[in-house]
Amino acid sequence: MLNQLHGQPESYEKKAKYKFGRTLGAGTYGVVREAESPEGKVAIKIILKKSVKNNEQMVYDELHLLQRLKHPHIVKFVDWFESRDKFYIVTQLATGGELFDRICDQGRFTEKDASQTIKQVLEAVNYLHDNNVVHRDLKPENLIYVTSDSDSDLVLADFGIAKTLDSSQDSLNTMAGSFGYAAPEVMAKQGHGKPVDMWSLGVITYTLLCGYSPFRSENLTDLLDECTKGSVIFHERYWRDVSEDAKDFINCLIVPDPEQRWTSEKAMGHIWLTGHAVPDHDLGPKMKEKLREEVERRRAVRERFKNAILTVSLQNLGSGPDDGQKLHKVVMAMKNRKAEEDAENLEAAEAESTESGSAVGRNTTSTSSI
Repeated sequence: MLNQLHGQPESYEKKAKYKFGRTLGAGTYGVVREAESPEGKVAIKIILKKSVKNNEQMVYDELHLLQRLKHPHIVKFVDWFESRDKFYIVTQLATGGELFDRICDQGRFTEKDASQTIKQVLEAVNYLHDNNVVHRDLKPENLIYVTSDSDSDLVLADFGIAKTLDSSQDSLNTMAGSFGYAAPEVMAKQGHGKPVDMWSLGVITYTLLCGYSPFRSENLTDLLDECTKGSVIFHERYWRDVSEDAKDFINCLIVPDPEQRWTSEKAMGHIWLTGHAVPDHDLGPKMKEKLREEVERRRAVRERFKNAILTVSLQNLGSGPDDGQKLHKVVMAMKNRKAEEDAENLEAAEAESTESGSAVGRNTTSTSSI
């Protein structure tokens, strides 16, 4: 009642359960922070309502989706609440690091390790597809180890642009995904569905085995052209010790025509994932050196384009390829500069409220909302 008198939604009282800690990341819509709860540590995604103004349904869709997904390789939903100006989504805290970072830091990494890693991801994707859900933003940054233990599970996170299909024939038309991992039908705006996740998984698998992406273009026009050529190149220097089964698995996924691309169910039966003859030799320092370069390249791309270059509709780009790219970069730069300012302001306000203890209905373990 007190919250409502002060203009806060009823669910805001849940905030008193959490003691907010360090910021784990920031993006277009807000920040993710670590927090303590009576049940243990959690991650809380804090979304600025003004960042999703007129598109609040996107947040409710994500909440509805997270609440019904239950799989060992999908980040677990815990709770949610809201204040006047923010949404808070509470999930399992995964502290073991992103997929590529973890591999760069660990010692021996074999093709068999890669096979088992991809199998975990595919199990999550297959579960989603069985439930008519398309993740649409499958990338290494969204694959996180739960703990730093060597046998830790890998979980798929960030369902902010995931969609539930009404039927297996349903087609999505909004631009979504991340540069370098989005399928060609997404970039060409031809309508898309479950096959986009399989393309992304193919790109991740390729990179995991050799340390670099199969596609190196840095603008949308060239990347689309590169992706639609229909052939994946396995450079002898980096692929000579990788099995033909692994290459075949990749070739079944990185297929320009989504109708010909393998489904998650079919891929689950591929011999590279099910066979006992997957090579167990170390992929070597060369792969890790290239992977470190790829991680840094990805970070540079994220710094320039932030949360996916594909979030702006192609309809808003210029008519010529050069003009379109320039306009696209300007729009994204303006959007992300504003988002960074909002995220920084949000973080500062949250930190200030933690220190001041001035929240309505606050107890000794909570932080306040503005």
